[in-house]
Amino acid sequence: MNMNSRLTADLSIPAPGSWSYSGPFDRAVRFIQRHQLLDASLWARFARQFTRPSDDQDLGWRCEYWGKLMRGGAMVWCYTQSPELYRQLESAAREMLQNAEADGRISTYSREAEFQGWDVWGRKYVLLGMEYFYNICADEGLKAELLDSLRAQADYILAHFGPGKADLREASCHWEGLNSSSLLEPIVRLYNMTGEGKYLDFAGYIVGLGGIQPANIFELALEDELDPWQYPVTKAYEMMSCFEGLLEYSRATGEEKWSRAVVNFAHRVLNSDITIIGSAGCTHELFDHSRLRQADPEFTGIMQETCVTVTWMKLCGQVLRFTGDPVFGDAMERSLHNALLGAVNTGKVPRDLLSPGGWLPFDSYSPLRAGCRGQAVGGRMVMTDNTIYGCCAAIGAAGFGAAALHSALLTPTGAAVSLYLHGTLSLPTPGGNRLEIRMDTKYPVDENINLELSVDMSEKFELDLRIPGWCKVPKVWVNDESVHADTGWLRLERLWKDGDRVSLQFPMPVEFISSMELGEGSEELPPHVALMRGPIALTVSEEFPGDDLSGTVELGSIRQTPVSEAPFEARMVFEAELKNGGRMRFADYASVGKGYDKNIAVWLPCSGEKEPSTTERAEHSLRKE
Repeated sequence: MNMNSRLTADLSIPAPGSWSYSGPFDRAVRFIQRHQLLDASLWARFARQFTRPSDDQDLGWRCEYWGKLMRGGAMVWCYTQSPELYRQLESAAREMLQNAEADGRISTYSREAEFQGWDVWGRKYVLLGMEYFYNICADEGLKAELLDSLRAQADYILAHFGPGKADLREASCHWEGLNSSSLLEPIVRLYNMTGEGKYLDFAGYIVGLGGIQPANIFELALEDELDPWQYPVTKAYEMMSCFEGLLEYSRATGEEKWSRAVVNFAHRVLNSDITIIGSAGCTHELFDHSRLRQADPEFTGIMQETCVTVTWMKLCGQVLRFTGDPVFGDAMERSLHNALLGAVNTGKVPRDLLSPGGWLPFDSYSPLRAGCRGQAVGGRMVMTDNTIYGCCAAIGAAGFGAAALHSALLTPTGAAVSLYLHGTLSLPTPGGNRLEIRMDTKYPVDENINLELSVDMSEKFELDLRIPGWCKVPKVWVNDESVHADTGWLRLERLWKDGDRVSLQFPMPVEFISSMELGEGSEELPPHVALMRGPIALTVSEEFPGDDLSGTVELGSIRQTPVSEAPFEARMVFEAELKNGGRMRFADYASVGKGYDKNIAVWLPCSGEKEPSTTERAEHSLRKE
């Protein structure tokens, strides 16, 4: 047994069907699968946008919805293995292939209006959607058709852009070409699929352009002197998409400096812009030093876009696999259990009269100070049948897919568990045997995680377990024998036998987080306080009768109370005494405000006096002594 802050680089994702979970995560995935991914009329509506120049009039982004949903659908299928979902995805892929023109072009823009607005961005998503489905496609004939289409679509773009041709950054009037530059990822993926050098050459051309016209963001990341909110353009999820492509390019070429740039960038985002709920952007969808600004009352309105949350989770997964750095597992966990689960419209609350069926499966923005969920539909576009959709609703499924696919990873010496979800993992061992890990846990509601291993035959290999960075005193037992553990990766190398057990305990006292601790400049902000329990942001809500979010609070001791005391379905509920008398109740961020009509808040204005650092535990909290 040993501890290490990182694992061997380039971990791999297990085969589809390796995960079988239950609990809130699985219920959310099944909800999205049932109400969105299996909706044949929705797929038809998205494909129909490509039968005419539907984006010409307003240079819109209706072109992105199909590819976003297909990518997310393919990722979710890898988890659920639903035959019904696979049939729907295959049908949608075949339908999209019918939209190709004679030269392979697929676009919602006419030839007269093409290569402006969001046209290249939409083509990027068609390519990505087809590429992700190609990876799971079981029909060899259909795979051949998809690959031919992918080549033809890319070749059409290559005929127009490149050295001596038009500048790809000028194919959009938005964000200095950042959105068009994110074409990098599917182009590198196409090179990996075909081995054709022209695609890698074109990817190199995109990298050379530097992402935007005023500066080279890839070089800025490599120099590592600025945070992304200090770049000339700060549109968050388009920028992260470009860096996902840059990591793919580094893998394909072996150019180490570009992978170093991506890792620098990811750390900069984590340290300067990721908030207490695991998203970014307090100025709607922009990097804006939101680690600090999250507690600034001057930042109001829409913030913490779901598109940003999902793309951040995907980038975390990429960097986690590439570097083995557990901080990106920590980050993905926080995003999943707060911002992403909180964005699922589990109550099917109507948000827009033109929404298909009256509601959308994801809301778009997540408040941090007193405000309601669902304040706007991000990326709202009216489609040809007078219904609307939004960018966040289309991308949300990919967040759950990324979480599932990165919850456990394969290493050269064994397996690594990064996310702790109740259920079963089925993984190969380095020796070719079958390893089944049964996880019994209510984490992160409960602090105990019990793993039972089943192996075909005894084998020596390494089981790596992520010990969260927030956990100050982790406890671990292997077959009832205590072993030392610190934050990072716990590396358990031994001869594993059928029935071996590993028990983890991550003590989760409620921590009082002061806005004064957010970094340089925080002393200039009005003081606020927030409560964290493990990876969960505890949140006050007007849904609790009598709770008032309008004034300054001084919190005293806090205790856990039964979830039945909440007037809504919650994963955990706490009650804080107020120093001036009375009480205030908190629940987990993902559970509050789902009616979209009550204010919720993570950050509460306070006097600035030092708050208690630890709290009483719930009487029913289970502990292994």
